[in-house]
Amino acid sequence: MSNSNYVPVRAMAIVAHPDDIEFGCAGTVARWVQQGCKVAYVLVTSGDVGIAKAGITRAEVAAIREAETLAAAKIVGVENVIFLREPDGMVENNLSLRKRLVREIRLFKPEVVLTDDPTLMFSPQGRINHPDHRAVGTAAVDAIFPAAGQPHFFEELAAEGIFAHKVRKVYIMSRGQGETFINISDTIELKLQALRAHVSQVGEMVELEKMLRERTAMLGAGKEMTHAEAFRVFMVETDETWTKLQAEQPQS
Repeated sequence: MSNSNYVPVRAMAIVAHPDDIEFGCAGTVARWVQQGCKVAYVLVTSGDVGIAKAGITRAEVAAIREAETLAAAKIVGVENVIFLREPDGMVENNLSLRKRLVREIRLFKPEVVLTDDPTLMFSPQGRINHPDHRAVGTAAVDAIFPAAGQPHFFEELAAEGIFAHKVRKVYIMSRGQGETFINISDTIELKLQALRAHVSQVGEMVELEKMLRERTAMLGAGKEMTHAEAFRVFMVETDETWTKLQAEQPQS
């Protein structure tokens, strides 16, 4: 178990849908931003089937949910938001998506990537994990290693001035499971405020807010944290190797 005070210089969250970040890691993002970290969001879909209402088109749903995402990101201090606009509910971990993610990783050059758990079929809360979450988590991990850091993967990107970049760590959001706990006691209100921005999904969210407060309090219990978020953390490169690689890589 690790109670992590580590703060990356740059971090990227790669997720399937609008509101995934707010549920999974917005408290951590807000904490890192307050401590000087630059953060980018990559939304693989725009949640275009996420409003079950007659008489509304998928394009209209996507526009609503993208606006909610931008509002939520602004609350925690994130301005760099990329929408890939893959079809909601039909995400596939294929070479096309992997290349799109590699492009974003190489452009932004994150030290850390936060993403969904590609192995999680059933959540600890007794729910079936959305197939888009699994597909995006797998695509993100495959893009991180080895593709983004190896110049001969998608080498045509170099012609656009987009060069290989190695990520240092991956933070896996696994629905409260993990061995690394981030103290979000000072940012729990920002997490909840950002989630409230997703009006089409959460409504008044009285019960949801209560549940999230209880869950983050449970994760923080016994760790001198009032509220916490949990992650499974994996090293892509050792600290020493990663630092050396950054100095050697071409700059786009």
